[in-house]
Amino acid sequence: MKNIVVLVSGNGSNLQAIIDACESGQIQANVTAVFSNKHDAYGLERARNHAIPAHSLSAQDFLHSDGKPDRLAFDTKLMTQIDAYQPDLIILAGYMRILSGNFVEHYLGKMLNIHPSLLPKYSGLNTHQRAIDAGDCEHGTSVHFVTEELDGGPVILQAKVPVFEDDSADDLAKRVLIQEHNIYPLVSKWFIEGRLKMKQQQAYLDDQPLGEHGYAED
Repeated sequence: MKNIVVLVSGNGSNLQAIIDACESGQIQANVTAVFSNKHDAYGLERARNHAIPAHSLSAQDFLHSDGKPDRLAFDTKLMTQIDAYQPDLIILAGYMRILSGNFVEHYLGKMLNIHPSLLPKYSGLNTHQRAIDAGDCEHGTSVHFVTEELDGGPVILQAKVPVFEDDSADDLAKRVLIQEHNIYPLVSKWFIEGRLKMKQQQAYLDDQPLGEHGYAED
């Protein structure tokens, strides 16, 4: 069985979707550890409910002498702890820290993220409100490989949802989250089965290069 390590910062509903997919046999792997940068993240409780080791690291424990955060020291410690679980795949599931270049390079090609927009549109935060403000008729979510460019790694798979006239950002977020729970386990399954790879900054599925919007793009 292959090993998956998941990083969370909050509720961890995508973590739950991955755990459920592993336990049902959809993904032939085990979630062997969950890490968070917040000690009170509910995602850690989800891990404990499934007897999965749950760890938290606080940025306040990694400061330069001038009191500013030492991102490199934090990520170096995190890498050491993650590597103890010999991960085949790293999954970011609502992990809200910007990763250092060293961290990204260490796991390059085996780290996935899910972002709540149809990348390359709306990288960063507040994606649902930005889609509404722009008058978009559709919105969605993207699973992509992680590179040093924020939300800029090659897209693997997207799911679209409609944007209705009276939608609030919360309405749209709930609609998108349903799709996230469907596509994140699927992409993780592809990776674990060896069907999905990243080569020369491009995603490949079954040895076929994927386009800008990933698999089955319009």
